[in-house]
Amino acid sequence: MNLTSWMNQKLPHIVDELEGSIEQSQDIKTIDGLNLAGREEIYAILDDILSVLFPGYYSKEKIEPSDMNFYLADMLRHISFRLGKHIRDLFTYRCRKDKCYECNCEQRAHESLVSLIESIPQIRTLLIKDINAAQAGDPAARFFDEIILSYPCIEAIATHRIAHLLYNLDVPIIPRIMSERAHSRTGIDIHPGAEIDESFFIDHGTGVVIGETCRIGKNVQIYQGVTLGAVSPFDKEGKPRKGQKRHPDIEDDVIIYANATILGGSTVIGKGAVVGGNTFITKSVEPGKKVSNRNVDSKKEHTAK
Repeated sequence: MNLTSWMNQKLPHIVDELEGSIEQSQDIKTIDGLNLAGREEIYAILDDILSVLFPGYYSKEKIEPSDMNFYLADMLRHISFRLGKHIRDLFTYRCRKDKCYECNCEQRAHESLVSLIESIPQIRTLLIKDINAAQAGDPAARFFDEIILSYPCIEAIATHRIAHLLYNLDVPIIPRIMSERAHSRTGIDIHPGAEIDESFFIDHGTGVVIGETCRIGKNVQIYQGVTLGAVSPFDKEGKPRKGQKRHPDIEDDVIIYANATILGGSTVIGKGAVVGGNTFITKSVEPGKKVSNRNVDSKKEHTAK
């Protein structure tokens, strides 16, 4: 059977089967569900926000100083129009699924959008501190622009700071789309729910995982392959631990070296502690302590108490 015959005889049956499956799905109905084709649009909006945060670095064209005010105003208007539409659609979609008929989705979308746009200067201030931390923490980092253009952690952290704000505003889906785009591009997986304070630096970055309920203090530096995760995502009955503190807290001035794994919602890495590479920790570490795979295994001076 040649291709033309196959398309005429077999393809209609495949189309009918596929259409039936789509019609049975409550989440992708064309009338009541969400138009998931908007993911690429969210990517484009995220790129526009990054270009506002770092004009000339993430923007598609060179921005002259004399044009900066016009460029920023034009981009922010463009972002507000496009993103506001998606946030409104998502609030409406979520309310429909939750059978909520009391809230004003239009107002919630407006307030969320305004909160994000008004926070962009503060997000940039935080990111400048993150870049300075990279310059201070990596002897190979020489120039400010080099770090923005070539360090994957900057895109990952910048995306996180945008997604985290939207997550805290309870905007559905968009924060996860943003964080997973950064994950796919940088190899750094930060859940938008994670709380990360200023001057945060991820050196190299590949394979880093930071869970939803993780809290990270000021001036923290971590290396590639670090996991800040949960001991288990399920309770004793096998149900997901939703709404619980599942991931560790990392206090100020902590350094966590490559491939260390720190698990558990009650685990706290104290201020100024140093966690050595390949260390596996499920209990808290006292402030200022140095813990490594060697002294954890030997149990001579067990600092992971």
